[in-house]
Amino acid sequence: MATLQKIRNSAGILIAGIIGLALFSFILSDLFQSGSSLFNRTKSEIVTIDGESVQYTDFQKKVDELGEIYKSNSGKSQVEEAEWVQIRDQVFQNFLREKLMGKIYDKLGLAVTSEELFDLMQGSNPHPIIQQIFTNPETGQFDRSAVVNFLKNFETGGLNEQQRSYWLYLEKEIAGSRLDSKYGNLISKSLYIPEKEAKYSLDAKGNKVSFDYISLPFSFIPDSTVKVTSDELKKYYEKRESEFKSEKTRTIEYIAFTVTPSSTDFSNSEKWINEIRSDFSITPENIQFVNSNSDVSFDPTWHKASTLPENLDTWIFKNNALVNDVIGPYFENNSYKLAKLHTVKMLPDSVQARHILLKVNTQEELGRAQSLADSLKKLIVNGADFASLARLYSTDTGSAINGGDVGWFKRGMMVKSFEDSAFHSNVNEVKITPSQFGIHIIQTTKLGPLSRQVQVAVLERTVTPSTQTFQNYYGMAGKFVGENTSKEKFDAAVTRDKLTKKVAVVREADITIPGLDNPRGLVRAAFNAKKGTILKNNDGSPIFELGNNFVVATLTEVTEEGTAPLNEVKGRVELAVQKEKKGKMLTEKMKKAAEGKSDLAAIAAALGSQMKNAGEIDFTTQFIPELGMEPAVVGTAVALGENKISEPVVGFNGVYLLKATSVRPNAAGDVKEEKARLAQEFLYRAGSQTMDIHRKAVDVEDKRAVFY
Repeated sequence: MATLQKIRNSAGILIAGIIGLALFSFILSDLFQSGSSLFNRTKSEIVTIDGESVQYTDFQKKVDELGEIYKSNSGKSQVEEAEWVQIRDQVFQNFLREKLMGKIYDKLGLAVTSEELFDLMQGSNPHPIIQQIFTNPETGQFDRSAVVNFLKNFETGGLNEQQRSYWLYLEKEIAGSRLDSKYGNLISKSLYIPEKEAKYSLDAKGNKVSFDYISLPFSFIPDSTVKVTSDELKKYYEKRESEFKSEKTRTIEYIAFTVTPSSTDFSNSEKWINEIRSDFSITPENIQFVNSNSDVSFDPTWHKASTLPENLDTWIFKNNALVNDVIGPYFENNSYKLAKLHTVKMLPDSVQARHILLKVNTQEELGRAQSLADSLKKLIVNGADFASLARLYSTDTGSAINGGDVGWFKRGMMVKSFEDSAFHSNVNEVKITPSQFGIHIIQTTKLGPLSRQVQVAVLERTVTPSTQTFQNYYGMAGKFVGENTSKEKFDAAVTRDKLTKKVAVVREADITIPGLDNPRGLVRAAFNAKKGTILKNNDGSPIFELGNNFVVATLTEVTEEGTAPLNEVKGRVELAVQKEKKGKMLTEKMKKAAEGKSDLAAIAAALGSQMKNAGEIDFTTQFIPELGMEPAVVGTAVALGENKISEPVVGFNGVYLLKATSVRPNAAGDVKEEKARLAQEFLYRAGSQTMDIHRKAVDVEDKRAVFY
């Protein structure tokens, strides 16, 4: 059981949770209502990968298995929606690797031998996950003996089903990770950067150019003066039709009835804090009392004058409150609070200390290190030279060379156990303290100026909406939707009652809408509804309870995947055509102003503009100060000869005229260094893009959004 607890504490979110029976029943009912059984392959198909189908039941089984392991690891009985998303995505990635990459690995003859797996799971080169799980919490070091003991229990039946399942899952994941690594190594070894490629890369960086320029933004010409015909719109759209691809989206408009505490909720919280004041005043166990009753746990921070809120600072440091005095109730940050002066000490703001660190890797080493620490402490107390012992025994080589001295430090600069020992010691006092780095023998050598410092126990009751308040707001939402059952009535009521209507454009797999908690049900409802209707949740109710919001929404726009028709993107096309025509007009204006002139300042004066300067750009420059991202300007500038004026350049934001004032060649660069840089860049891209490339080579259809 101790090992299982370590797994719970250390593993993190590797995998995820089990689906509730109610949701499972809902999915079943949805499928039955569509006139088909769950086991109809078409209706229950959740993913297809290169022609291979993954059924919902198979997918959900994996989610259930990993979910049980996740709950065991985390100690949770419930899983948050955000964690569900990670869980299901991991299951999806596992299917991709198994069905897509598995075929490739088989063709190449890639495999993980039993000897390799043994080495990764319990041998001399354990996988990082194994190291993480079997780290001794007292030493912070990997404990191989804990792995051996765990496996002995595995073989003798001494583990429960959760532990066995998790270990088998880890074996599979680690073996898969090793296969991925082998394939990545094959790809990386096939990469070669020719010398010409490195030279080309260096040459492409070109020269560093400084230039003067004139800018005429598109806004220089009013939109009202640029007429766009329907024929121009049509021609522009047909020429660039591929630029107007659209994805499957739904646009919803909604009213959120945000639940906030009522006056009664405030009164009840204030009454509670007043009633508990006497008990708080007389209790001798301040920390336990706060942790048992407050909405916020005890804060052990030591405060000096000016580091507390003004009211507490005045009460303690100016009015000289005594230990166990209580102030309040007072209201702050939506909470009623009582503050009790817990303890007062004269403490330094900084200390100088030295230490001997005994690094610990295993449980056996811990016992030996503790005995050695006790012996060293006795030697130091009896007059032995601390510095000599530090140079001889300390594994902190950085401080050992200085006799263990770590210099002066303030609070927050060291790990807490080390800090507490150093700050709460007298000069030359010796203490033994463990940390994640090992066992420390600490001696505080100097104390900074002492000041009065305090710990304050704060009992807090946050004002939150009561059940009755939630019911009242639900009633408000119910009244609104009961009186406004259509899109037309919805809009009329919003205008009449001056309500705040919000708009959201969502995609089928979206799990977030700004300002709303866990809105997945609202997104699914949008994709199951007809345009112009009020959305309904799984229970058929038009009211969605999303955190502290009751939401009533309508579906206003439906966009399917594909090329958007001209009428849907007419606004975008019109702006683009306008911009194109303005570019031509401004180009002609610049050309006319530049006739017979070689001075850019004179051209600027003729245009009623100003000449500005940009310095030291090259072909790799992304942004130009004051201009932003203008690749056409960058390309023109680096190709200009010194003291030459360019033709007008049409950019993203306007039209520009340039004159190069200086051209300085880039440093030649080292071809070998450039080859190494490019090799490293390609190696990284190979590792990160391999899976994506194989996925794009086959048909992968992801229908998870239909089921979750």
